[in-house]
Amino acid sequence: MLIRIVRMHFTEAGVEEFLQVFNANKEAIRNFEGCSHLQLLRDLNDPTTFTTLSHWRNEECLNNYRNSELFGKVWGRVKTLFSERSIAFSLEKFIEL
Repeated sequence: MLIRIVRMHFTEAGVEEFLQVFNANKEAIRNFEGCSHLQLLRDLNDPTTFTTLSHWRNEECLNNYRNSELFGKVWGRVKTLFSERSIAFSLEKFIEL
């Protein structure tokens, strides 16, 4: 399993539109082949900063999503609302207690 984390900083004016885009597409993202979990988190001290946490079967599934029309539509709109560059990275479980 692969865990994908994307931290995004929005303009104050962009937060509401981001939430509309996320809510309109969250089911399609969550149901994309290979995605088993999708969560949206908001920074405790900065209400304009959000992080998505998603679980993917493998890197191929994540890349299929990243190359999809759905991703192009969502990311194409969302990235115009950023106040600074997003940070994205992938992780794998290493030790679980």
